[in-house]
Amino acid sequence: MSFQAVADVADVTANRPFAVEVPATGSMKTDLDVVIVLHEGEYFALVDECTHGAVPLSEGDVEDGAIECYLHGSVFDLRTGVPRCLPATEPVKVFPCRVDGTSIEVDIDNPINQQAIRGA
Repeated sequence: MSFQAVADVADVTANRPFAVEVPATGSMKTDLDVVIVLHEGEYFALVDECTHGAVPLSEGDVEDGAIECYLHGSVFDLRTGVPRCLPATEPVKVFPCRVDGTSIEVDIDNPINQQAIRGA
C-alpha cells in the first residue's frame, strides 16, 4: 500500500465533507479529487464525484453512514461506496484511510471496493 498524507486532522470536522486533491502515484496517471469524511469517529476517503451527475460529493451532506450528492440526491455508503438510492446505480471508489499522528493518509492505488466497481 502507498499511503499519502492528504490533510491534517484539524482540517476535518465531523460529518462535514472535506475536499482534497491527491497527487498521482503508482497506477494513477493524474491527480485525483477525494472527499474525506469523519463520521462517528472514523475517517473515510471516497472519489469526490457522484457517479450519476459528475458533481462533487464534497458539497453534499453526511448522515447515517452515507454521503448525499447535493444535485440529484444520490446517497453513497461511506464504507462501500455503493449507492443506497437512485438515480445513481454505480458505486464510487472508496480508499483505505488512516491517521498517522495528526496526518490523514489515503491510499488511492488500492480501492477497498474494487469488486463492487467491477460488478463482481
